[in-house]
Amino acid sequence: MSGGWNTIESDAGVFTYLLDNLGVKDVQFEELLTLEPDSLASLYPVYGVIFLFKYPTNEPYTSTDKPLDGTFDRDASERLFFAAQTIQNACGTQALLSVLLNKEGEIDMGGPLRDFKEFTMMLPPEFRGEALSNSELIRDVHNSFAKSSPFVDETQRTGGETEDAFHFVAYTPIDGTLYELDGLQPAPISHGACTSGEFPTKVMDVLQRRINRYDITEIRFNLMAMVRDLRIQARDIGDVDMLEREERKRRDWQFENALRRHNFVGFAGAVLKGVVDKKLKQGNGAYEKWVEAAKETTKKRIESRRKGGGDDIEMEG
Repeated sequence: MSGGWNTIESDAGVFTYLLDNLGVKDVQFEELLTLEPDSLASLYPVYGVIFLFKYPTNEPYTSTDKPLDGTFDRDASERLFFAAQTIQNACGTQALLSVLLNKEGEIDMGGPLRDFKEFTMMLPPEFRGEALSNSELIRDVHNSFAKSSPFVDETQRTGGETEDAFHFVAYTPIDGTLYELDGLQPAPISHGACTSGEFPTKVMDVLQRRINRYDITEIRFNLMAMVRDLRIQARDIGDVDMLEREERKRRDWQFENALRRHNFVGFAGAVLKGVVDKKLKQGNGAYEKWVEAAKETTKKRIESRRKGGGDDIEMEG
């Protein structure tokens, strides 16, 4: 949609290069696979975390009185960056900015974002959200990482079921307090006193309580940390292996992000057409044999899945 915001993935490579393209220096994201505080502390310095979760439907999410955890700090918006969310698909980038724009002096955020913050801090949260949604720079960079969707699922238009909705929120220590910054809430949420050193333990406690409110079968959560570029640490301590791992990770991220910008329907169609033409030219029933072999393979895979087998799946490390 022209002028709109597209959905982006909760992926460390996407968010890292989103930062880079916004002009931010020496910062990256790391995905966390555990709620153990040590896993977060090992990435020091940590500027904050972004948490992705399924939007709850069995209880009210927003409240003007008291949040489910913590307390509203209604005066905090005057001294920290907090923006109301005014458009749905921008929540990932908004959570990123909720950490980043509150780390001035710790992070080199670049001129454009510094100017954006200086302008919006004069506005109330609802107008900050409008300013963010209307920023061509931020929107264009955000949309450049949107996953290509060549197909429209018509069943979503006519079926009775709707897709699950997911939401990003940010957690970061600011001036000795652990804040939850969620643009769907009326104000920043304070989770009590918290230094940078205490942040890994205290934020994991908050996240664990949040996850515990879900059914035990719900596992669709994602947690990413905004940290200093790990290549800097590798260079500082002279760890050649670590530096190579981080450089390789960056190359992989760049490749994956390039793939996200394209769909390969046309390419796949051209390849399939070429294969079919080749089989037809071979004659002697080569095309029919090929089709029958494919049907038989598909049949075996379906039967294997029904039996709970995994013989049809190959995984490479």
